[in-house]
Amino acid sequence: MCRATIYDARNNFSSLVKIAEGGEPVELTRHDKPVAVIISYEDFQTSKPKPSFLEKLARLKEKYADVLDDKGFLDDIPKEYPDEKYMKKIDSIWSGV
Repeated sequence: MCRATIYDARNNFSSLVKIAEGGEPVELTRHDKPVAVIISYEDFQTSKPKPSFLEKLARLKEKYADVLDDKGFLDDIPKEYPDEKYMKKIDSIWSGV
């Protein structure tokens, strides 16, 4: 992989595009940290796009459908938090200090 700074890329953009067209990705850096990559259009077309948030959410719903369909899985969670039992426990801890 070819590597160039943003400054060098600005001054030599056409040559970096030719390198990318040849199949070699060009990594662009700012302060020695990678910030972007120039790739050929062919590589871009064949790359797998990242799934969107909604696609990820749909997969999670499918994966955990059995848990989400179980109507009783939230029964143990108090409706108000902190509940009275929790407050009594906290009071007993602080009163012993």
